[in-house]
Amino acid sequence: MVVDDHPMWRDAVARDLAEAGFDVVGTAGDGAQAVRRARAAAPDVLVLDLNLPAKPGVEVCRELVASTPALRVLVLSASGEHADVLEAVKSGATGYLVKSASTRELIDAVRRTAAGDPVFTPGLAGLVLGEYRRLASEPAPVAPDEPKAPRLTDREREVLRLVAKGLSYKQIAERLVISHRTVQNHVQNTLGKLQLHNRVELVRYAIERGLDDA
Repeated sequence: MVVDDHPMWRDAVARDLAEAGFDVVGTAGDGAQAVRRARAAAPDVLVLDLNLPAKPGVEVCRELVASTPALRVLVLSASGEHADVLEAVKSGATGYLVKSASTRELIDAVRRTAAGDPVFTPGLAGLVLGEYRRLASEPAPVAPDEPKAPRLTDREREVLRLVAKGLSYKQIAERLVISHRTVQNHVQNTLGKLQLHNRVELVRYAIERGLDDA
């Protein structure tokens, strides 16, 4: 599903994706409309602009990811400002691409986003990982009756460690000599055990426990 308030741009992106073989289940021109239509159409990937009337893109992302954790959101924005990128990621976006990207880059980004890989315009991935580390350095409030952390299998911990290092699912699969689908299954199982909602929370969890340095 493609969300953008500029009709010509929105239609062009939808057309390019459809011609590349994607099933474009809907489009929307403002934030409120995007939330309604996404809930009705249930897309696997939402290609989302940030600057929207009625409801900002980050609120659309936060609202939809909270209600549908399996949804992948690829932000496609004219802005490459660091603050916008970090706000999008914190709201649950899987990736962030600036509108200067080529059609080929967009198509590749949507494919990778659908597979659960984090996709960022070159130069932004390091920024995001740095923010993960900063967040992880801040003490998190702990409830006095917080239950003991669930036990992860050795393989789940290994996958989690590589996720924390910033590797894509494809790179993890190649490193561990397992299938891409198996990596996805391990990540989903880990999210369920830890009661986390997305990769952002998963990476923070791993960095807080020093797994990125293991």
